[in-house]
Amino acid sequence: LTDPSIGITMAFAIAIHNIPEGLCVALPIYYATGSRLRGFMFALLSGAAEPLGALLGFALLTVTGNNLHGAVYGVVFALIAGMMVMICILELIPTAYRYDPEDKVSTASLVGGMAVMALSLCLFKV
Repeated sequence: LTDPSIGITMAFAIAIHNIPEGLCVALPIYYATGSRLRGFMFALLSGAAEPLGALLGFALLTVTGNNLHGAVYGVVFALIAGMMVMICILELIPTAYRYDPEDKVSTASLVGGMAVMALSLCLFKV
């Protein structure tokens, strides 16, 4: 948290990530409603969650004096991981099987993604 180059790199990565994220929010709304303004506003609302989360995180670090206990990190990471797992189970996997009913690539992609995650945990163990 003390090296400015990490912050600059992180800001750049988040900025690049926001482009496809905004498109993924705006385009379905535009095609469903025909309104560019409505698509833009929902994408803007979706994007506003990140700065609010950053402010919450900064406030938490400020209140604790930059000395968060490891348990706090564990709880926050567990909550985020749980949210992502539920999104995958409830949304992504059923959608993949809906568009690939013969299961030509869905299961292989799921297993491949899990293998990449496991490999990254093994290779980048700190």
